[in-house]
Amino acid sequence: MEYFVAESSLHNKAVLISGGSRGIGLAIAKRLAQDGANIVLLAKTAQPHPKLPGTVYTAADEIREAGGQALPVVGDVREESDIQAAVDGAVEEFGGIDVVINNASAINLEPAADIDMKRYDLMHDINARGTFLLTRTALPHLKASADPRILSLSPPLNMSPKWLGAAPAYMMAKYGMSLAALGIGAQNTIPATCLWPKTTIQTAAVQYALGGTTMYERSRTPEVYSDAAHVVLTAEPSRYAGRTMLCEDVLEDAGITDFAKYSPGVDPADLEKDIFVD
Repeated sequence: MEYFVAESSLHNKAVLISGGSRGIGLAIAKRLAQDGANIVLLAKTAQPHPKLPGTVYTAADEIREAGGQALPVVGDVREESDIQAAVDGAVEEFGGIDVVINNASAINLEPAADIDMKRYDLMHDINARGTFLLTRTALPHLKASADPRILSLSPPLNMSPKWLGAAPAYMMAKYGMSLAALGIGAQNTIPATCLWPKTTIQTAAVQYALGGTTMYERSRTPEVYSDAAHVVLTAEPSRYAGRTMLCEDVLEDAGITDFAKYSPGVDPADLEKDIFVD
């Protein structure tokens, strides 16, 4: 197995992540916990979902088992009071905030002519507004950190018709995530990076909202995202600041070229490419 030599350590760093009770968010939290990071999880899942495993509390247990500390906070990124509670909890429990990870997201790929405006509003409230609100609420504490970082799990700002025409409502919301993170980072001189995969990832969204079990099985595991996030957050601060990066490009930049471990048993030619990546 290949390892990236980090420029900085996440040991005892306070990380605030939206979502994270399962899937990519949890995978990232656990990877950072292996370095001894302190993780604050802001997620809605207080009770088990009928189809999906895990709650914010079981996720916290997994983070502790991975080697970090965890503070579960039940809340919604659409609610200012919930975000403030998560920020206040991070400061009280861990003394501040060093990293904000905008992971919470909603997806709907219906065409512009068909999508219900309530679903449109939901995506923008969670994706764009939630990212803006969480990041700006944490700003005073990020500014006080010796090594602040902002990470948004959102795509490159590609204006090609192929991307924009695939699902305008969704892409507007996801581009909003990228713009919020990069804009706030630039305005406050805080390294901000957006991270996106080249392939679909084994998540509930892929299994239940996109392509079903077949697409799920032909996707990469969330660890391709969590390993890339770890590289970004431990690299020299200016290396990825103000950039939108693909997970695989980040990993290759770190010297990792064998991606088979992220899709065991799947022929690389059969991987489902992300619909928003050329």
